[in-house]
Amino acid sequence: MVQIEITKKIKKNPIIIDGFPGIGLVATIATEFLIEHLGAKEVGTIKGAEIPPLVAIHDKKIVKPMGLFYDEKYNILILHVISGSTGIEWDLADLLLKKAEELGAKEIISLESVGVPGETKEGEVRSFFYANKEANAKKLAKIGCEPLVEGIIMGVTGALMQRANNVPLSCIFAETHSGLPDSKAAAKLIEVLDAYTVLDVDPKPLLESAEKFEKKIRQLLSKSKEAKTEAEKKKLSYVG
Repeated sequence: MVQIEITKKIKKNPIIIDGFPGIGLVATIATEFLIEHLGAKEVGTIKGAEIPPLVAIHDKKIVKPMGLFYDEKYNILILHVISGSTGIEWDLADLLLKKAEELGAKEIISLESVGVPGETKEGEVRSFFYANKEANAKKLAKIGCEPLVEGIIMGVTGALMQRANNVPLSCIFAETHSGLPDSKAAAKLIEVLDAYTVLDVDPKPLLESAEKFEKKIRQLLSKSKEAKTEAEKKKLSYVG
């Protein structure tokens, strides 16, 4: 059974921001950039038998499959994910909602990528939102984010959208058309998030260092997949 383990003290009433890998790895890139920009400190992880028993090593440091990072200045708890969550989406959604209630979280903000029907101007990245609280919806609309009218949302975000009855939930989507790491869409998420929460985060460095971030995330996810495959091989060898 999956569970959240927080080993360091954090304040009550935080904003929780999550970013699960999706199309273009947009949310993972965005949360990675946010953690680096804020200098957020690791305070815990999500663990359980269902989580791949692996870590990635990057720049001599351990990167856990699902790490929790905290910024005290803005009272933000960030969930940074580099592994898949297939089969445990409902469990993770329920876990996040339960922890949000325990902490008295002001809001859960889910960062996501989405493919949306319609024409997009050359070089333009559109952003969309879903919010289960009218006040938050109005705030997102005011900063130029469009309400998501058509689309299919899967994974943990889709589960959160169905079950977040008692917790304010806002989902910010950046449009992407690529299966490749998309820093431009990730930068759009950061731009909207900054306008929405006033974090003083400039997305320009993300665009300028796009290649660096994309390469890092690609390597982390590749290592995650390799380790999972190796673990499956070992499991088969035990049986055989």
